[in-house]
Amino acid sequence: MSKRNTVGAGNRITDVPGIQVGNAEDFDLRSGVTVLLPDQPAVAAVDVRGGGTGTRETALLDPSATVERVDAVVLSGGSAFGLDAASGVTNWLAERGRGYRIGEMTVPIVPAAILFDLRNGGNKDWGETAPYYRLGKDAVDAAGVEFSMGNAGAGLGATAGPLKGGLGSASIVASSGVTVGALAAVNPVGSVLMPESSCFWAWPFERNGEYGAHLPPPGDFPRDWEFDFSSETAGQNTTLVAVATDATLTKAQAQRVAIMAQDGLARAIRPVHTPLDGDVVFVLSTAKRSLKDPVEDIATIGMLAADTVARAIARGVYEAESLGQALSYRAGGS
Repeated sequence: MSKRNTVGAGNRITDVPGIQVGNAEDFDLRSGVTVLLPDQPAVAAVDVRGGGTGTRETALLDPSATVERVDAVVLSGGSAFGLDAASGVTNWLAERGRGYRIGEMTVPIVPAAILFDLRNGGNKDWGETAPYYRLGKDAVDAAGVEFSMGNAGAGLGATAGPLKGGLGSASIVASSGVTVGALAAVNPVGSVLMPESSCFWAWPFERNGEYGAHLPPPGDFPRDWEFDFSSETAGQNTTLVAVATDATLTKAQAQRVAIMAQDGLARAIRPVHTPLDGDVVFVLSTAKRSLKDPVEDIATIGMLAADTVARAIARGVYEAESLGQALSYRAGGS
């Protein structure tokens, strides 16, 4: 018999107890940074599927690695320059005594991933030093339960195929009481819409009209449809995702959830995990609820994570506003 679940109160990843999110943007630059900040160090894992990733500190998330918990996770625009955002967050945490203790030293653990938004028309003439260190500090300083979506944080400069991309989030509360939330900076080479339609690929998973409540087009979509890779935008992509849950997970269990959550990208974007994307899924556990059945519970959390990721991706595009030449979904870009 199937069980019922409900959308979280805020329908954001911050419905997960112990998780805050902060954004910082530079509209002249047309880029930004998003930080996930757990109240306490969180068990974390990662799964990487894209062919063009840019990351920092992800090797230590392997279950065989020594460090068990992270102090923050950073999603940033700026391509390789955006990795500096994690340094800003690291120093912000160190100034507050938060991090992994090694003798008398405190070393914050801050994994990060970046997307490409360097050719979106923003002013990238930043001189000797890119602004991402500052944006990282500003983002973590702004962390809270409430945060903006669409043209916010790492989603500010994002595009989704021909549409304006953005930052999206969603949550679900399982019948067991476990909460799962997802956050996505949506910048894929693929399309989030069914061909010749304004319907999101993720339409079956929508809750409460969160991205327009569009019904699928009547009849089958064109089966001879092929995706047109633009030589102008190829390699300028990546969808970054973070999933959080209050279930108590080991690193190995969190990694299994991350693997399952990647299916949410496949439910929302076509094509996905291409050689031109750097798709990454982080998973954080705030360990507020114990598992009753490790096998069944992990399967359920992973399933809910995949659905919630698909919703967060569609919502990121739906909430975005037109910027420069990138026309938003709601402005008729569909």
